[in-house]
Amino acid sequence: KPSMDGLSLFGVGVRKKGPIKVYSVGMYASSAARDALSSLSKTADRVKALASLQSSVKANPPTSFLLKMNFKVGAEKMASAIADSVSPRHNNVNDVEELKTLIFDGVSAKGAA
Repeated sequence: KPSMDGLSLFGVGVRKKGPIKVYSVGMYASSAARDALSSLSKTADRVKALASLQSSVKANPPTSFLLKMNFKVGAEKMASAIADSVSPRHNNVNDVEELKTLIFDGVSAKGAA
């Protein structure tokens, strides 16, 4: 989906377990955030690119994520799988646990407990 609620698609990631695609997630943000990143070259180092992305998204809200599951999965399993995929790249355990709780609560509210 190239846009959602007036937000532009920034990128998509896929979580795999072996050859199976378990879920995909898309990040959507404002056109202003996209424009703020347009001056960044494709060869920019990863740290600089991530810092630019974080600052442009914070300066130009809103930002949203769309999660698409390929299998029927309960809220706990889904939240754990996403937290497990984020934790190796994030050094704050409390943030990862907060993300897991937010996902669990959001998915449970949609009826997938």
